[in-house]
Amino acid sequence: MTPAGELELVDAWWRAANYLSAGQLYLLDNPLLTEPLRADHIKGRLLGHWGTVPGLTLTYAHLNRLIARDGHSMLFVAGPGHGAAGLNAAAWLEGSFGECHPGAAQDAAGMRELFRQFSFPGGGPSHASPHLPGSIHEGGELGYSLAHATGAALDNPGLTVACVIGDGEAETGPLAASWHAPAFLHPAEDGAVLPILHLNGYKIANPTVPGRMRRDDLVALLRAHGWAPVVVAGDHPAKVHEQYAAALEDALDRIGDIRAGARTERPMIILETPKGWTCPARVDGVALEGTWRAHQIPLDEVRDNPYHRALLEEWLRSYHPEELFTAAGEPVAALRDACPRGELRMSANPHAHARDSVDLRLPGAAAHAVRVDAPATRRAEATSVLGGYLRDALTANPRRLLFFSPDEHSSNRLDAVLEATGRRWQLPTHSGEEGLAPDGRVFEVLSEHLCQGWLEGYLLTGRHGVFSTYEAFAHIVDSMVVQHAKWLRSASEYHWRTPIPSLNYLVTSHVWRQDHNGASHQDPGFIDHVLSKRPEVCRVYLPPDANCLLHVFDHCLRGRGRVNVVVAGKQPALQYLSFEEAEDHCEQGLGVWSWAGTDGDGATDAVLACAGDVPTQEALAAAALLRKLVPDLAVRVVNVVDLARLFPPDRHPHGIPDSAYAEIFTSDRPVVFAFHGYPWLIHQLTYRRPGHDRLHVHGFHDKGTTTTPFQMCAMNGIDRYQLALAVLEQVPRMAERLGHLRGHLLLQVHRNTVHAERTGRDLPEITDWEWPGAGTRR
Repeated sequence: MTPAGELELVDAWWRAANYLSAGQLYLLDNPLLTEPLRADHIKGRLLGHWGTVPGLTLTYAHLNRLIARDGHSMLFVAGPGHGAAGLNAAAWLEGSFGECHPGAAQDAAGMRELFRQFSFPGGGPSHASPHLPGSIHEGGELGYSLAHATGAALDNPGLTVACVIGDGEAETGPLAASWHAPAFLHPAEDGAVLPILHLNGYKIANPTVPGRMRRDDLVALLRAHGWAPVVVAGDHPAKVHEQYAAALEDALDRIGDIRAGARTERPMIILETPKGWTCPARVDGVALEGTWRAHQIPLDEVRDNPYHRALLEEWLRSYHPEELFTAAGEPVAALRDACPRGELRMSANPHAHARDSVDLRLPGAAAHAVRVDAPATRRAEATSVLGGYLRDALTANPRRLLFFSPDEHSSNRLDAVLEATGRRWQLPTHSGEEGLAPDGRVFEVLSEHLCQGWLEGYLLTGRHGVFSTYEAFAHIVDSMVVQHAKWLRSASEYHWRTPIPSLNYLVTSHVWRQDHNGASHQDPGFIDHVLSKRPEVCRVYLPPDANCLLHVFDHCLRGRGRVNVVVAGKQPALQYLSFEEAEDHCEQGLGVWSWAGTDGDGATDAVLACAGDVPTQEALAAAALLRKLVPDLAVRVVNVVDLARLFPPDRHPHGIPDSAYAEIFTSDRPVVFAFHGYPWLIHQLTYRRPGHDRLHVHGFHDKGTTTTPFQMCAMNGIDRYQLALAVLEQVPRMAERLGHLRGHLLLQVHRNTVHAERTGRDLPEITDWEWPGAGTRR
């Protein structure tokens, strides 16, 4: 049994954290209540959430007792991150909040600043954002706390990640899938995750499903996932302290057994306490504590209603702040001594700030280059080539690099990685199964949410990884990438946070080669979504061939603080640039391919631009057609790898000046742009550019089905024949010849349609096409 004196100190720490939390919600001044509470002491606009705070501070207090006693290295992840007032309070009591925000030191003025800055203009938000020392989880969007905690534990064998999960959050799909963590966590080589499912019964306005389940059913459900739940329940502080102390000690002992090789179920705790515990029980005859009404601001008329203001003062004084803080505003010595020291403080754990993060040791990309003696005459699988490079990167970084994919790693042609590792798997295996390994570096689970969440947790603690997925299903993590991008942008403002490795997506099995799976797998809109976010953070790359893909991915793996989306095909495709040419092209981000154009000796009649591997193939085939059909037509061919180059420089750091843009695209000639995605994205990027009124973009118009590769292009007007026709239509001097040429080009589209519908294949002149006059580069 825990000594009574220790639990009395835990209770005092808890009361201090609750007092500081309530103060953040309400007070601008009079932080120590040295005078009766007046209206001008109270914020004019009350924002924040109280309901989850007492459970968070209770958990923090109890964990601190064990950390201080036994020296555990521990992270604290708060699923209900809108309880940031409680986490701010804990970091302030530990001293790290004042270390990171010097205006909020441990004195009366610092306490006043802690209160003032909370949910206040120029201050910090009500969620556990990057401003909060020790936090790796924002919590504004519920569902990802346990996935983040699991990712943080990977490859951190000495770390325990305590993860408080709100019972409202537990209703979400991503959280429900996250209970599968025991199937992937290695008992010795990974850290431990300690889930604490906090049942306080209510969401913002409704009961929670887990809160109303029969406890035996809830325990059975969690046990089936590989967890061993212990229930701690009650509303009497002393009794809850006793139960919770015993449950946490047992949980950490069992974690020690797991690390020592004992195969046991992983411990977790179900904590059941009232919503908004310790706030006023009733107000104006209506129940408050233990109900949904305590979710946000329990008393919301305290500035103008004297009775409510008196209730607030009574509530704040119920924590006995005079026992907890000195007259100068410093926590009393017993509370200071109860906190862990230095990096043992959860708010100062170096993993939370990526302080031990090390750059990858990357192999030379040249060793994996495809030999290109002449453009568009050799075929290769771009992602297969990349797989060899990633295999060597893993070999050079065996404990700092992981791969995540929703059951698509081999499908995406990254098999070479599996030559150096296996697929992570802790559950039983059957004969005939291949490649499963308890320590595998490839994580495959059929949940994009888990792949993203695990990778984010891994990155946020300073390591590196790759998320490969089918293009259409990258959308499943749309909101997650938004939250991560916002975190990266905000984190860059705090010098005490080390920039974390970039989040790298390999988006493949893309729209133009989903002819076999059909419309359900055809959606290139993820790049639109990402490029609409913070330009300081987000990047999108469309390498046209394998050598460009090698350069782009090498660049992405070396970066920090970015969200990189790389779109590349996995099917055999034509290769255009040598390794050295690809290096220069990717460095520039876009450029004129003089060898493909016919405008080298004079004025340009039209520009044929392209971005993406299939659009590049069709644009080059169109350029070759125009050479043959209209030899006197001067066409410039431009390829774009880095879409952000199309932005003006005041909208994105990768944007090029108008003068450079005009040098490439001209300022007065028509531009026909073959684009990988939805056409309007290119218009959005370039609407302020010179000559935008002469820009004509051909891309995906959501016309797709199960068909052939060329027919996918033809249905959306991005095939070589319709691109060539589009160029001719924009050149005035071609008007008199256009009728004959139009008929010829559209006939070719029709011929292939008939052939495809009869044979299920494209014509050989399509499938076997190569650049004519091989060996010449103009």
